[in-house]
Amino acid sequence: MPGTRTRGMLEADICEAVIRFEKEYMGRGPLEARTYIVDDMVIVRLKGVLTSAERQLAQSSDPANGRELIKQMRHALLEKGRPLLEAVILDALKVPVRSLHTDLSTITGERVIIFSLESKPELCAEEAGSDRERQ
Repeated sequence: MPGTRTRGMLEADICEAVIRFEKEYMGRGPLEARTYIVDDMVIVRLKGVLTSAERQLAQSSDPANGRELIKQMRHALLEKGRPLLEAVILDALKVPVRSLHTDLSTITGERVIIFSLESKPELCAEEAGSDRERQ
């Protein structure tokens, strides 16, 4: 519950949920994942998300076309699963998602998902104090 959970705990919960989404919905989980809550944004960085077939397509005789196909397919799949991801954020932070932005590098196999929130999530008092110290 926000207010009683630290930033790190919330980031870990979101990270685990996004990994689960990638495995169950996209068919393959990332090799590495990290989540950051920054003001009214949640940034999720996933490494190693491409399947071996996608890596082959990205290195085909027409790599630009192959990369574009991968990005289009991944974008379409993410848009279809968007309500599930938004529910993850709402459940963890108790703040609705305003918008979702994503990009995928077919060269490095890294994906970034940015959730813009309706407002800044409430964190426990210790975390709020450390936020003020950082500013």
